[in-house]
Amino acid sequence: MNRLQKTVNSLKKYPTWVLSYAVGRTVKFVGTAGCQFDLMTLEKVIISLKNRPKVRNHIGQIHAAAMILLAETASGMVVGMNIPDDKLPLMKSMNAKFIKRSQGKMQAEAWLTAEQIEQIHVTEK
Repeated sequence: MNRLQKTVNSLKKYPTWVLSYAVGRTVKFVGTAGCQFDLMTLEKVIISLKNRPKVRNHIGQIHAAAMILLAETASGMVVGMNIPDDKLPLMKSMNAKFIKRSQGKMQAEAWLTAEQIEQIHVTEK
């Protein structure tokens, strides 16, 4: 069990906003944006972001950068829940395609299969 898993497990007895607050204090941009952790397990992470003034663009929708933050945070956290403490998770690239205007609250889901989790544990880097 890595440090992130231990921390998340210790916070499960509290309301979900406590986890959101704890992560937001550690990852400042996540806290500033107001990302809410709806689910955080070894296999899946779900994070949401309300359409509030501090994350809006010039047309009143959630800004593209905030959407990317949501997706990057969800994927990073599901990897972080599984990566051994002696390894460093590092994103090498990311692609996004915006198909239509967003409306209202956004939600990002990231998940790993059992095979992907196993690969994280056995890969040297």
